This record gives sequence, structure tokens and C-alpha cells, in this order.
Amino acid sequence: MGDKLILLVEDNPDDVALTLRALKKNNISNKIVVASDGVEALDYLFGTGPYAGQVIVQPQLILLDLKLPKMDGFEVLKKLRAASWTKFLPVVILTSSKEQQDIANVYRLGANSYIRKPVDFQQFVEAVRQLGVYWLILNEKPHVASERGW
Repeated sequence: MGDKLILLVEDNPDDVALTLRALKKNNISNKIVVASDGVEALDYLFGTGPYAGQVIVQPQLILLDLKLPKMDGFEVLKKLRAASWTKFLPVVILTSSKEQQDIANVYRLGANSYIRKPVDFQQFVEAVRQLGVYWLILNEKPHVASERGW
């Protein structure tokens, strides 16, 4: 699993640490890029802002929180699905929101999965294990030629 990058879009440092710990506990050794807000996530994916001119590795999986500064997860998802080279990237919403409207909206916008962050660490570790098995090992994604060269 180690050669597939994960983009974690999360502004809460405690949740970042918890997610990284859960990944490590499950021996998921993939490179993790952390974006602390929606704008930073899009800069990474589109090679703009501080990432302009850098070689960007396309993530195998995006873990996206909804409540983010600068640009929320809904807007990030809209922009991802609008661009040809990010349209098919697997996006898993990883959030504390229990709002049915949020769930309906992210699926309408093209999210692949919606996972509510469990409060219990062991439940979270298990959720991350299952995420890793499915999205990093089992899932086959289309290879789309794009202007980004991916």
C-alpha cells in the first residue's frame, strides 16, 4: 500500500494526529499530504499557489473534512468534480457532521463515501483499516489522461 499517496484535508491538528495514528496502527505506510484548509487542498491538486511548478503526485485517495477554513469541503468537492483530471479521484468525506442534509449534499456533489468520525479511537482505527483495504488495495480507479499529465 505504501506507493499510493493519501491527501488528508483536515484543519483540526488533533484530528490530523488521530488519523495519522490510526493509519500507522493499521500499517498503512502511504505517504500522507496534509492540507489544513480547502484552498491549500486545491492548490496541491491543481499545482497552484505554493505548489506552482512542483511535481504533484496524484493521490490515490482524498480524505476530506467538511468544516474547513477559507473554503469548506462542499466547495472543494464541487471544484474537484468540475475538473477533468480530478473528476474521478476517490473522495471520502471524513467528518463529525451527522446532518442528513450534509450527507445528501456530498453524495449529490460526487463524494464516493461518507464516514462520520467515531469518538471512540478503536472504532476509528477499525474504520481507517477498512478504508485502507478498500480504497488503497481493492478499488480500481480509471486512468484518465489529462492536462496535468497523470
